[in-house]
Amino acid sequence: MADRTDLTSYAYRKARARVLADSDVCIVCGHGQADAVDHIQPVSKGGAKTDPDNLAPIHGVNGCPVCLRKCNNEKGDKPLNAVTQLVTSRDWYAGP
Repeated sequence: MADRTDLTSYAYRKARARVLADSDVCIVCGHGQADAVDHIQPVSKGGAKTDPDNLAPIHGVNGCPVCLRKCNNEKGDKPLNAVTQLVTSRDWYAGP
């Protein structure tokens, strides 16, 4: 695994907080309560490390409380378009 000290940098933490403040809807499954962010274009594939435009909410270690997918594990270091995203016929989010 590559050196990931960039994940503890001030710039990354600031960008992460900004992304999660804007939305908590996971980019993989589409459900709310995402607690982490992930790089849309993986850093290992040339994606920007701390650019908020390359970060999006995703369910982290605990997974999605609705569909139980381990979204971040499932995505891994693949680009977002290589991951099967959840498509439903109805918006099940019952939030405010």
